[in-house]
Amino acid sequence: MTLDELISEFDRGLRSMTGVSRMSRPVPEAPKDATESAAETVELTAEEAAHSAALMRVNHVGEICAQALYQAQKIATNSTVLKRGFEEAAREEEDHLAWTSKRLRDLDSRPSFLNPLWYTGSLAVGFVAGQFGDRASLGFMAETERQVEKHLNSHMTRLPVNDHASRAIVEQMRVDEAAHAAAAINAGGVELPFPVRGLMRAISKVMTRTAYYI
Repeated sequence: MTLDELISEFDRGLRSMTGVSRMSRPVPEAPKDATESAAETVELTAEEAAHSAALMRVNHVGEICAQALYQAQKIATNSTVLKRGFEEAAREEEDHLAWTSKRLRDLDSRPSFLNPLWYTGSLAVGFVAGQFGDRASLGFMAETERQVEKHLNSHMTRLPVNDHASRAIVEQMRVDEAAHAAAAINAGGVELPFPVRGLMRAISKVMTRTAYYI
């Protein structure tokens, strides 16, 4: 990797942790027919807003981790094709990062205080995954995205029904994550061993439960 590329990745990491993320797509909006009914335009209560903010903070942490994972896997591979694939996925994940960051501000809330820890840990995990070869690295990407998709599915059931703004963001994120998982499999990703998948789920649970509050 060239010096320019290292500087670029360092810049992306700083922007990820400091909340200065660039979006290439506008923030998703709820369909008009979902907000036209007077019954559905009731503002969030303080409790609902706090709950939505906590869930969006969890999603924001997930995008911090995604940036670090893709950066590390991009550095670890020698394949220019895979580097482009990881870069493309990272750009879409950066949209997610910017969307969730904006939604947190709209809800008068904040990101996780532990973002530097989440980022550093994910960078290390992504680099280790990359050392097992490209197919294993792609398999790790696919499994990560599948677990994130399940996590987002659960958020669609937990978000307040009248929080159309958050739900629109999560829905588009869910579509993108499924596409990333499919792309990784199509590129040659292999199924990870069950113990590895189980460990990934356990770590994810710790992260999401902690980020909900901190």
